[in-house]
Amino acid sequence: MIPLKDTIPRIGIPLITWILVLLNAIIFIFEISIPKDILEEVFYFFGLVPARYSSPKWALIHGLSPKDYFPFLSNMFLHAGWLHIIGNMWFLYLFGSSVEDRMGHIRFLILYLLTGLAANILFFTLDIHSMIPEFGASGAIAGVMGAYIVMFPRARILTLIPIFLFPFFFYLPALFYLGFWFLIQLFSGTLSFTSPGTGGVAWWAHVGGFLAGMAFVPVFRNRRHSYREPFPDETYHHIYR
Repeated sequence: MIPLKDTIPRIGIPLITWILVLLNAIIFIFEISIPKDILEEVFYFFGLVPARYSSPKWALIHGLSPKDYFPFLSNMFLHAGWLHIIGNMWFLYLFGSSVEDRMGHIRFLILYLLTGLAANILFFTLDIHSMIPEFGASGAIAGVMGAYIVMFPRARILTLIPIFLFPFFFYLPALFYLGFWFLIQLFSGTLSFTSPGTGGVAWWAHVGGFLAGMAFVPVFRNRRHSYREPFPDETYHHIYR
């Protein structure tokens, strides 16, 4: 299910969202411009490798400092390929624009970074001996999505659902769309316990980020901004028909 548009009217410019998208894009362009062997070293140095902290001897042998905690932050800005970064940045733009508009620039940035850290901490805790680097913005973006579901529960998401290769478009309630997305992450994360440390999608980072985003909303909500109701059905059906 590919989200295309939400029904929340926005007032300001999502400055931080655009900066985050641009920063991730610049770093990704740098990634694809360097040789693969060097890129592998970049992933290990700036990505989150749990064994770096749980097995200091292993880390030192591989040239990684177990006292360097910067990867808990830097790994949020690395991506493995075009689909990885395009998908992440689209979700960030779609859900982040509304959250930032309602929350404010600085609060949104703090929320983004804190939920990304929360996602990394949960991933690290549940796969503490993994020697595979984890990276990507999806943990922080999951935090934005968690904040969105709390702040805009009555919103609707215009969603593309391919059925037998034919595209169909539906307006789904945000509670359903994001709730279903979260359950997939939770279910997949539970299944991942059968093969820990094998790489792939960091499902538990998504779960941790999403729950942190929900929990942080009362702290970072900008109460000076009034709640903006979604466009009524007749309006957005006309706009996007």
